[in-house]
Amino acid sequence: MCGIVGVTGNKNAVDILVNGLQKLEYRGYDSAGLYVNDEGKKDYLVKRTGAISNLRDAVNDMKINGSAGIAHTRWATHGGVTVENAHPHFSQDKRFYLVHNGVIENYRDLKEKYLSDVEFTSQTDTEVVVQLVDHFAVTENLNAKEAFKKTLSLLKGASYAFQLMDREEPNTIYVAKNKSPLLIGLGEDCNVVCSDSLAMLNVTHDFLELDDGDFVTVKPDSVTIENKDGEVVTDRQPFHVDIDASDTDKGTYPYYMLKEIDEQPNVMRKLSAEYLNENGDPVIDDDLLDSIKESDRLYIIAAGTSYHAGLVGKELFEKLAQVPTEVHVSSEFAYNMPLLSKKPFFIFLSQSGETADSREVLVNLNQLGYKSLTITNVANSTLSRESNYTLLLHAGPEISVASTKAYTAQITVEAILAKALGESSEIKAAKDFNLKQQLGFVATGMQSIVDEKEMINEISKKYFVDANRAFYIGRGIDYFVSLESSLKLKEISYILAEGFASGELKHGTIALIEENTPVVGIITQSNTAGLTRSNLEETMARGAKAITIATESLAKDNDDIVIPDVDQLLTPLLSVIPAQLLAYYTSLNKGLDVDHPRNLAKSVTVQ
Repeated sequence: MCGIVGVTGNKNAVDILVNGLQKLEYRGYDSAGLYVNDEGKKDYLVKRTGAISNLRDAVNDMKINGSAGIAHTRWATHGGVTVENAHPHFSQDKRFYLVHNGVIENYRDLKEKYLSDVEFTSQTDTEVVVQLVDHFAVTENLNAKEAFKKTLSLLKGASYAFQLMDREEPNTIYVAKNKSPLLIGLGEDCNVVCSDSLAMLNVTHDFLELDDGDFVTVKPDSVTIENKDGEVVTDRQPFHVDIDASDTDKGTYPYYMLKEIDEQPNVMRKLSAEYLNENGDPVIDDDLLDSIKESDRLYIIAAGTSYHAGLVGKELFEKLAQVPTEVHVSSEFAYNMPLLSKKPFFIFLSQSGETADSREVLVNLNQLGYKSLTITNVANSTLSRESNYTLLLHAGPEISVASTKAYTAQITVEAILAKALGESSEIKAAKDFNLKQQLGFVATGMQSIVDEKEMINEISKKYFVDANRAFYIGRGIDYFVSLESSLKLKEISYILAEGFASGELKHGTIALIEENTPVVGIITQSNTAGLTRSNLEETMARGAKAITIATESLAKDNDDIVIPDVDQLLTPLLSVIPAQLLAYYTSLNKGLDVDHPRNLAKSVTVQ
């Protein structure tokens, strides 16, 4: 949530900032703004609600320029969507300008104690911080750095990523970070700040990661990092992001979501090449395997789509590795930890590696001394750095808010890890599981499904566009896919959609079925196929419009969508593709913004 960019030392600062915000649209936002300073000659503050294009138009109309600046996309937490509540916020004497991602819990107390005589222009917690900086600079004769540090020391229960600029130091950006993601980018003759490296790939591919409590002074020719104890850090090495800036563009696609759905066959091939050798054996670090084998239970921690991928992972770990596995919603686990086994091992699933709820769990587990693995799409992300081990998804940038290729990549990496665990424990099911061959079948099957887009588009038009509710049902692993399928539909089409274990329909849910209600039955497991079909018949008897997604070996003549056969443990990789496309086309046919659904953010970095 919220995007942050900054630059100092580049005469094209305005373009860099606006383009950087454009790259961060996926995070979700309702307003945007920037502050730039032209080497002390003149400075500008521009803020707009709505799309970043509104900000770009305003900037172009005003013909503003500068060599240093900060910018922000806001996702409302305190106060409504107004220009006044948009960032950057400024002190009442307009000396200091601040952008912020996160939440300050004690901002009201600080406002009452120190700022009773200040006239505020917004309802945000952020404005309290910038007014405090100004207060201490004036009343205690402190410079910007000292005033900012004193303000930070007063913040309680805070998650934040800050950028502060002082009109009296026009080429300097002060940066502070705690719990919220923030990076420093090292460019030629300039330096940049961003909450995601994707925002600045047109400027640099080399970044410094920041730890909680870091305070950074960013100038055109230098970056000085101080840790939470005030000591200058001299050994922080940059990491290189090996992504081409063009990978973050839509190309010829109308929306990122469609592009990312189409990329899934290649993601399967990429993961096979990354993690499987020529013989099809997984290439997984022995130390990671030994740590898991020393445990007595796996705990998968995740949220949203990643949680659904974790449910499939439970099947994989228990069937292929015979390891008892639990799956938990991170926001619940963080504050209501269950009774753990004696030797637990934790797996975190997160596309961004920055999910705040999951990070809260990881902090607690690290304090207890438990080992963990993060499976993520983003190298050097917070969850990756703070876990003992990392496995990357290698899915390439995922921009659309509705996750697609990260979900299938997570399941695939779980399958690879489960096979590696099973093989190392001499478990026959794992040794007999020809994963390399199966992933080849999956990639081919995915391609055949995405090549039939128009057929799925017609189903969307016929059954979903005019519906106000829809249901997905299945049993076992198909039930887990039903949960993910319904999430895709609800989050981008705004149709009330739910996924149910089909056997539970008769225990109350069937009361929700009305005339013409679309009910999608997912049928890929031979031992439950007949039962799910029977449950579909029950909904049809109440007037439902039944749509089926079935594998070839289980298909009937009147099934709507037939997908190729693969090993039954891997069917979620295929059965979810029609559901992703149904959600996409339903949103498209309703005239909605597919990539940026209302009220949602890609990377949830506040709890």
